[in-house]
Amino acid sequence: MNKVKIVAKLIMKQVSTKNSLVTVSLVIVVSLLAYLMIFSGSAQSESGISANDNEHASLPSEQHRALNSNQHSKQFEQKTSTKSRFDYFITRDGHQLKNGVDDFRFAGIHAPELHRIEDDARGVCQADKRGWGQYFKWPTADEQENWIKALVKTGHKAMRIYVLSVAQQYDQACDRETHILAPAIVNDMPRLNEKAMRVYDRMIALADEHQLRLILPFIDHWKWWGGREQLASLYQETAADFYQTDSKTYQAYLNLIEQVITRKNTITGRYYYQEKAIMAWETGNELRDSTSAFVSKTAAHIKQLAPQQLVVDGNYLSILASSLTDDNVDIISNHFYTVNHNNNPETIKKNLTTIGGKKPYLVGEYGLTSPEQLNAVMQAAINIEVNGAKAVGAFIWGFRGHRHNGGFYWHREGGGPHYSYHLPGFNDGDANNELAVVNIVRKAQAQLAGLTNIPPLPIPEAPKLRAVTSDLQLSWMGSPVGQSYRIERKISAEQSWTVIADNISDGKNIFMPDSDVLFQDNAPTLNTDISYRVIAKNSSGLSTPSNVVRLKR
Repeated sequence: MNKVKIVAKLIMKQVSTKNSLVTVSLVIVVSLLAYLMIFSGSAQSESGISANDNEHASLPSEQHRALNSNQHSKQFEQKTSTKSRFDYFITRDGHQLKNGVDDFRFAGIHAPELHRIEDDARGVCQADKRGWGQYFKWPTADEQENWIKALVKTGHKAMRIYVLSVAQQYDQACDRETHILAPAIVNDMPRLNEKAMRVYDRMIALADEHQLRLILPFIDHWKWWGGREQLASLYQETAADFYQTDSKTYQAYLNLIEQVITRKNTITGRYYYQEKAIMAWETGNELRDSTSAFVSKTAAHIKQLAPQQLVVDGNYLSILASSLTDDNVDIISNHFYTVNHNNNPETIKKNLTTIGGKKPYLVGEYGLTSPEQLNAVMQAAINIEVNGAKAVGAFIWGFRGHRHNGGFYWHREGGGPHYSYHLPGFNDGDANNELAVVNIVRKAQAQLAGLTNIPPLPIPEAPKLRAVTSDLQLSWMGSPVGQSYRIERKISAEQSWTVIADNISDGKNIFMPDSDVLFQDNAPTLNTDISYRVIAKNSSGLSTPSNVVRLKR
């Protein structure tokens, strides 16, 4: 601000005091310009990232995480254009979805946590009196991009994520943050957590950059992440009141929908209703008590706010007849699980018969069963036809991606024998039938693309080598489709790299970051610098080498 005052004084000296109006106007204009120049210079200084020949000294793990995350966030925001990489919004044509003039059908492994991570490695929060409360955190920019790349590079064209989380009473004790916060004033409308929504912004921007369509549900029927019950508690109402269109809870729900859809993405500069990466908004997750009035009013509200994006009826286990004739409802969805006695191909035929070709039909979730049964349901979704209509897509539950500093996130499903799947599939996941499940999905994707065989994986990109500890433990963020890794070392006196380990996997399912080590070097103690790099491998070839980490000894 001192520079602004100096500029203003100089202008004052140059302008006659007889024309005070002109003088004041010029001072204001020039002062504003000077301020903008100063602010711009400051912003540029904060976002600038210096090159360092791709080598840097080893840093502690958490410092590395923060450094890389901040650098990547700024780099990504700088390179993101306001122009979408998609040519069209996805549209509905009778019982089909269209990308321009082309049919749009898809198959995948459901990725619920592209925007919020349930970190099972930390165990259960004992302060949560419900007995099952987990710890959560926001993904880094590197993590989000890695996961979306893994999905796209393994054939995914669309993805449904999980809901927006709602604040609940044990969050503070469990160090949890949520998307939806209590009103600032009692009985006022709920607020969105800006920190959380910036992560959401980035997810949408990355989906656009890498061309992955998103299905985004609003509120959960269940309380795992905070849902209708927790929203209702903010207004001294019950979970049942969520579905009552004259309740305070329902008004808060509509308000949240409006806040989200009309939000301006801080990265792309587009309002959410302008984002072509957002294929559809879903009324919520497994809203099993939905009524015709609830769906009709909610869908109309969404369509008024986002007329170019689709609406999914998030009802569960049944199909509302009114949704089949409601022009504001675009997609009918259902979820299949064995506990509901519907996890079979017959449910697809039954649902398609009920819909009668009036709307596109989506199997939004199914799973937690044998590979044979998973394949039977997937093949039914691809092939069963009723009145000329087939399912537009199906997602097997559920995927977890790479951790920022190495290994994978994981989740045990419902206390049973099933765990989350990792891409592109690993032998380490044999107990979870991981490779078999990944192949079920990739075979379905090939069929939808008119291919006879599953296409080869793309050659992996370079992994991101993180820290090397003083006792020579290495950690790296795996390549999105890397299946194993080659470790190379160079002693500063040497002229070439030496392979010290090969075919090292990072695909362990229950990876514990506090105790599991990706690689331990047993090099003798030397009074010289030592450097490392890592190369990713899969069935298609080798990546370029990672960044180099040099340890000063």
